[in-house]
Amino acid sequence: MSGVTSEEKMIITRLLMLTLLVIIAGCAMPRIIIYDDPLSSEEHLNLGIAYEKDGEFDNAIKEYKAAARKFPIAYLYLGNVHFQKNELDQAEKYYKKAIRKNPHNADAHNNLAWLYCIREENLNKAENLALRAMEIDPSKSDIYMDTLEKIRGLKGRNE
Repeated sequence: MSGVTSEEKMIITRLLMLTLLVIIAGCAMPRIIIYDDPLSSEEHLNLGIAYEKDGEFDNAIKEYKAAARKFPIAYLYLGNVHFQKNELDQAEKYYKKAIRKNPHNADAHNNLAWLYCIREENLNKAENLALRAMEIDPSKSDIYMDTLEKIRGLKGRNE
């Protein structure tokens, strides 16, 4: 450090020490770690619905998965989002899981029946699923009857 005055050397030394102190203090700062999710399962579900309405399907999926840990209806919503994304294998997986978790979920039965109808496969199973949906929730029979009629139309055409 030729040509550097002792005062400049002292300033450089202090700056280096100050930098070192900042680095050391940064490492010793306490960190806040949140172990519990601040949102309830219902809040995750509602957030997923909002994302889905906005067409943000990947964010909706993330929220529905968080909701599904304690709120099994979220599996139906996961199936619906994957259906909208034309990811029919994933949709089928989640509809089946929704039915497994809650065998009285009429919409899951109907939506799985509709998926089979769209694919034109498992039509006998699809028919039974639609009938089961009507049995579970007669108040939505008109919706489920539409699915059933389309399935029966396909069955008649394929026989």
